Amino acid sequence: MTDFDPATFANVGPKEFAQLVKSTPDNKIAEVMSGDLRGKILGEVFGRMPSLFRADRAGSTNAAIHWNITGRPDGGTDTYEVVIADGTCTVNETPQHDPKLSLTMGPVEFLKIVSGGANPVMMFMTGKLKAKGDLGLAANIANLFDIPKA
Repeated sequence: MTDFDPATFANVGPKEFAQLVKSTPDNKIAEVMSGDLRGKILGEVFGRMPSLFRADRAGSTNAAIHWNITGRPDGGTDTYEVVIADGTCTVNETPQHDPKLSLTMGPVEFLKIVSGGANPVMMFMTGKLKAKGDLGLAANIANLFDIPKA
């Protein structure tokens, strides 16, 4: 992709987004995610989670999951909360519950996971993804969403 336009990340559907992440070099993703578009991209990804949620696979799962994405331009971490309860999925930009599971990863790893381009278990085993709390939930989380494949 020679004329990579960072704004494109935030303006495409889930399948196109997955393809874009897959075809963009890690260093370019890292560059975009350390710039002004980071908040917009994270907002788009988390904003889509409720529509990609599979209530039929969640069963009686009730959990608050904190997603901690490191590497903010100011050196900080963005934390989003995904709440699965009573067959629904909601997202809060500011955590409001104690997490049953807390996931921490860099922005490149995050985008690869949510676009179906990475194996979360392998990332956990290699230390690129840190999970604290309910590891059974962590292992099953991908099954709770229709993750688009590139």
